[in-house]
Amino acid sequence: MVEHSPESNAGHTGISVQISRDSPISLTQEPSHDGLQPLSCSQHGIFINNEWQDSVSGKVFSVYNPATGEQICEVQEADKADVDKAVQAARLAFSLGSVWRRMDASERGRLLAKLADLVERDSIYLATIESLNSGKPFLPTLFVDLQATIKTLRYFAGYADKIHGASIPMDGEYLTFTRHEPIGVCGQIIPWNFPLMMTAWKLGPALSCGNTVLLKPAEETPLTCLYIAALVKEAGFPPGVVNILPGFGPTAGAAIASHMDIDKVAFTGSTEVGKLIQEAAGKSNLKRVTLELGGKNPNIIFADADMDLAVEQAHQGVFFNAGQCCTAGSRIYVEEPIYDEFVRRSVERAKRRIVGSPFDPTTEQGPQVRQHQTRVLEFIQTGISEGAKLECGGKALGLKGFFIEPTVFSSVRDDMIIAKEEIFGPVQQIMKFKTIEEVIERANNSDYGLVAAVFTNNINKAMTVSTAMQAGTVWINCFNALSTQCPFGGYKMSGNGRELGESCLREYTEEKTITMKMVNKNS
Repeated sequence: MVEHSPESNAGHTGISVQISRDSPISLTQEPSHDGLQPLSCSQHGIFINNEWQDSVSGKVFSVYNPATGEQICEVQEADKADVDKAVQAARLAFSLGSVWRRMDASERGRLLAKLADLVERDSIYLATIESLNSGKPFLPTLFVDLQATIKTLRYFAGYADKIHGASIPMDGEYLTFTRHEPIGVCGQIIPWNFPLMMTAWKLGPALSCGNTVLLKPAEETPLTCLYIAALVKEAGFPPGVVNILPGFGPTAGAAIASHMDIDKVAFTGSTEVGKLIQEAAGKSNLKRVTLELGGKNPNIIFADADMDLAVEQAHQGVFFNAGQCCTAGSRIYVEEPIYDEFVRRSVERAKRRIVGSPFDPTTEQGPQVRQHQTRVLEFIQTGISEGAKLECGGKALGLKGFFIEPTVFSSVRDDMIIAKEEIFGPVQQIMKFKTIEEVIERANNSDYGLVAAVFTNNINKAMTVSTAMQAGTVWINCFNALSTQCPFGGYKMSGNGRELGESCLREYTEEKTITMKMVNKNS
């Protein structure tokens, strides 16, 4: 065993990871089925103005390993006073004449590309921390989350010098053109289910457009975001451009949402909290708001679909990341002729799903984030009490950690709580339908509208359903096929605005119209 700490970042965050040089997967002498902790770290600070600082209040909070329930470390707890300090730093960094405002757009892109390179350099290190702090299996974290993070940063790095306005042929003797200018100081609040990816989704477009940022990671999973802060400094971003404030929603998050000197807030998380943020923004300075919120997403399986494909994709669509996805396809509608067979195969697949240590390379599903296990188990009991048929699973798994058995319900009705509310756990609900008209109406009968999917070999059915769905993304014969290039966001109570893609840049700029009277001295 050796200690791995990138030389250029040694001492930046106080993190040290025990990694075997022979294999990035075997993080202890034996696979960590017994919950051995491969990482230890000292106390983390708040990152303001490119410096690590203690909280003004002196408060700290504990961060836990959900696979063992044991404390990893303590982190400084940001509060309103720390938000005020960060806003002051971000406002100064955004002021006219500052290094950041005078910087060439192409240079902003170079800094983002450098940040992407540093994330790539430290991928194993970051994947280790992410797996330890969130419970994600290491291999998917390394090959999915890390790759998506790197691609997102590089995508928006490329856009930095391509954000421009247009000339407009205005009536009369006028020259008119538009400019897209950065909004200003942006407050960003990210969830605990995809810490690294959400950090990139937020930082990438905001920095590409020339804004400055205060980013609050979820209190459950702040460690990789804090490490990214160290890489931001190493990449060469000027002080105050990026500030990272670990803390709690009702204190640090509320202070960001209501701050009079923050120009925009972007939030990813629950619909309930999203409403509070929009309300606080409206009551303060009417700051710009984008919200990527919850989903109770329909997945429609027609009888003519490829059964093997549909079963596996529906399984992954629910159970990926232990069900802790806003895109989870948890309302599965199966056409009547194949319903029983689909249920049978889905149960068999769920029973084969390997749940265990995030650092075991065979693991498909890790633990729930610490406090969330109880909530998911309560939903399962509600489903049983309402009369849904529990086909498999339904219980906590293991003596320590926060694991839940992959759970499948059949005979689910649309009016059941488990069919209406976002569970955010490894719980699959399978319902029956007869006609395309019926299933479209039922699928749209939800307060949410984030994503939807349809499985069929009939192109007319596929296009009819995808056009009819009230959802920001619709997948045909696939699920969770996300890309940095494609806009992502929801209808209805799944939020407003879009993440990713070119569309996302409009969420981080103000469009200004400039008109000049053309004077003809010879007339």
